[in-house]
Amino acid sequence: MPTTRTHTTHGHVKGQHHGNPIPGHGHPQQQQQPQQHDSHSVILVTAGYDHVIRFWEALSGVCSRTIQHPDAQVNKLAISPDKQYLAAASNQHVRLYDINSAHPNPILSFKGHTSNVTAVAFHCEGKWMVTASEDHTLKIWDIRCPDPQRNFDHKAPVNDVVIHPNQGELISCDQNGSIKLWDLGESSCTHELVPEEDVPIRSVTVANDGSSLVAANNKGNCYVWKMAHTREFTDLQPITKFAAHNKYILKCVLSPDVKHLATCSADSTVKIWKTDNYSFELERTLVGHQRWVWDCAFSADSAYLVTASSDHVARLWELSSGDTIRQYNGHQKAAVCVALNDLSM
Repeated sequence: MPTTRTHTTHGHVKGQHHGNPIPGHGHPQQQQQPQQHDSHSVILVTAGYDHVIRFWEALSGVCSRTIQHPDAQVNKLAISPDKQYLAAASNQHVRLYDINSAHPNPILSFKGHTSNVTAVAFHCEGKWMVTASEDHTLKIWDIRCPDPQRNFDHKAPVNDVVIHPNQGELISCDQNGSIKLWDLGESSCTHELVPEEDVPIRSVTVANDGSSLVAANNKGNCYVWKMAHTREFTDLQPITKFAAHNKYILKCVLSPDVKHLATCSADSTVKIWKTDNYSFELERTLVGHQRWVWDCAFSADSAYLVTASSDHVARLWELSSGDTIRQYNGHQKAAVCVALNDLSM
């Protein structure tokens, strides 16, 4: 199907749809599940400009392991669904580490990008991953092979990419202000949305049930589309636009239960928005970080949020109260990425 480029505030486009929904998520409190290492029932990792990847005991706040990443800052982290691997994205490289090994070296280094890798995400079964880069490309990787399996040309520096829950589509965004949907079955871009011309889209997030898509831009605005699926089409309908922050939004994430949206900003705050009936009413502002908040991750039960900031600190927030209940200290420079996996296996 030909690409549709939409220059209106939202736009209404149609495209092809393939794939099946993934199963629902588990509950983080059920941590008595049989595992190789019980200490890994919750995996929390941060990294950033100091070239050190830090693993944390989430509840105690103790740093349990560090990995040196000497040649480049770490831009993004992702934990495989089975908690076996950590992917660390940096300048031109993505490195894969064995979480269950004390060995400090990566088990595989993925090479093919020619600039900063800005995002990384795993397939639901962990068989492949997708990366986005400032080199204008998306790449698909078999996690057993160091060379890319597929390339997609974005025609602009890419800031973020997520995998649709149907595992058959990618959703990405770029510095030119475009949001693109890619059909993996057709190896083509089926939608292109441009909410604000030449305003970079910094982050995209898709609901776990595939019901909605949210994009956040450098002006602090969020755009929301309702997503409907048939066997042949993905239908995107613009729902709302709202001003979430008065500075850059660096990350937006929908909670696993799809009841809340978190937005992280250069204004040093994190805001939590209600999603019911697409209202996006502000529920809470999380205040405590001293500088830009770059990244965040929800717990599997949607009750907690972990954030990473330029103030060198990561924080664990209890969303019902808005309080910081743990602070993770140790980074010597900006902490710009965080990954959390507390799903029951």
